[in-house]
Amino acid sequence: MSVAFGNWRPARLADGVAVLVLAVVAGVAAATFRDYGLGWDDFTHSEYGDLLLAFYTSGFADRRAFSFVNLYLYGGGFDLAAAIAAKLLPFGLFETRRLLGAAVGLVGLVATWRLARRLGGPLAGVVGLTLLAACPLFYGHMFMNAKDAPFAVAMTLLLLGLVRAFQDYPKPGWPTIVLFGCGLGLTLGSRVMGGMAGVYALAALTLILRLRSRALGWSGAGAEAGRFLLRLAPGFALAYAVMALVWPWAVIDPLNPFRAVAYFSHFFEKPWRELYDGATPLVVDMPRSYLPTLLALKLPEALLALGFGGVAGAFLMAARRDLDQRQRAAFLLVALAVAFPIALTVATRPAMYNGIRHFVFILPPLAALGGFAAAWAAERLRSRPLAVRAGALAALAIGVALPVHKMVRLHPYQYTHFNLVAGGVRVAHERYMLDYWGLAFAQAARELRETLASHDLAPPGGRRWRVAVCGPHPAARVELGPGFELVGNTLNADFAMVLGEYYCRELNAPVFVEIEREGAVYARVYDIGGRTVGALWD
Repeated sequence: MSVAFGNWRPARLADGVAVLVLAVVAGVAAATFRDYGLGWDDFTHSEYGDLLLAFYTSGFADRRAFSFVNLYLYGGGFDLAAAIAAKLLPFGLFETRRLLGAAVGLVGLVATWRLARRLGGPLAGVVGLTLLAACPLFYGHMFMNAKDAPFAVAMTLLLLGLVRAFQDYPKPGWPTIVLFGCGLGLTLGSRVMGGMAGVYALAALTLILRLRSRALGWSGAGAEAGRFLLRLAPGFALAYAVMALVWPWAVIDPLNPFRAVAYFSHFFEKPWRELYDGATPLVVDMPRSYLPTLLALKLPEALLALGFGGVAGAFLMAARRDLDQRQRAAFLLVALAVAFPIALTVATRPAMYNGIRHFVFILPPLAALGGFAAAWAAERLRSRPLAVRAGALAALAIGVALPVHKMVRLHPYQYTHFNLVAGGVRVAHERYMLDYWGLAFAQAARELRETLASHDLAPPGGRRWRVAVCGPHPAARVELGPGFELVGNTLNADFAMVLGEYYCRELNAPVFVEIEREGAVYARVYDIGGRTVGALWD
């Protein structure tokens, strides 16, 4: 594009805006990472990271990590990195984990920017980046989700490497091969289900092989594809090395990754119930509508419209005969990265729970395709009147501003966001899970301590305050600190700290502390000293 704005060409302007967006996100993350509390899994993941570090520092002799609950079946790259960083940075362990999560999330944003830029140019890049940065589900999870957020970033790096490889077909350069290898190794080393990326890559390779056969014949096209795969061979070797580093259990026996696949192919815990659409079905009995419904209710409207419009557009681009075959393969690859996991989930109906945290990995390619859709629309609006173009730009700005406004109001519980279609968290909390990680215990504990101190209250007999808990006990223990003792029931307790989720009862006792956002209660602390209130759990 040759149109210029003053001394700035549009490409340079768009890239400058993208860098500004990244700088703003980095600044906000640096200022707020301490605000995110502990959840159900934080303590266990921190132990796993320490055990992985012990494996390496013991010269591979300490193998406790390979039998630690079921986490050895997952890669532990994030947990290992956090254990190392906690020894180097001047923060506490859990603060370090939040800061590292933000850094990993920023890597995902950069990868999404470059992915969208390759699909649709500089404007697509900055819009795709902005859509993802303004997605409360992605932004919230990147701080505190040690499994799904790093996996999403790894998958995005792999997608970017694959797109570059197909756009350079059949001779990808060494930077592309290294990116592909690192992305594949981190993906498989995060969650073995990352192997589904092979489906996207095989579909893209099949498309380009069929198209090339028209010019070269099947034998010539097959030989060319063989040279392409041979060129990528060092990337596969690098991937195995990276996977070994972040998931050492996977390589001590070559069959271990297959054992992990077998383990995760069946629901591996005792089924429990979760709130969905006002009912409480078992997680193994969730309806096929679970994922599509929650995507429609939790994602920002602009991301939904542009993202899924971009998915449809990408499939159409893959079918266009006048488009370069390498670009067609790239579009098919990224479109499948969104559509295939959704279709597979609807078709197979696995156990589903914790909202859609397991599907954070589809958000970066969805945002990238949203950027492509926006750039496509902008190109077609160039000849339209100024008022039409200004209206489209205003609509995009509003579409980004709405979720950002909600993110500020929900902080630090952005991941609980529900969009305007759902009525926001004010309406959705009666029908769906909100703070299923239990992050609100951090704020509840802090306000409990502050309230006790402001009223100069102390426990009787010089003992510690006794707190009964409905929620993640390890998180409550860490957040409350040494001045509090967790007890097994309310009969011996001074206070009860409960999450605002459906499984925690509302107690017939004075509310001492209440954590709420937009009319939805995230946690309460009840004053139950000397009162009979019964069980905490419904």
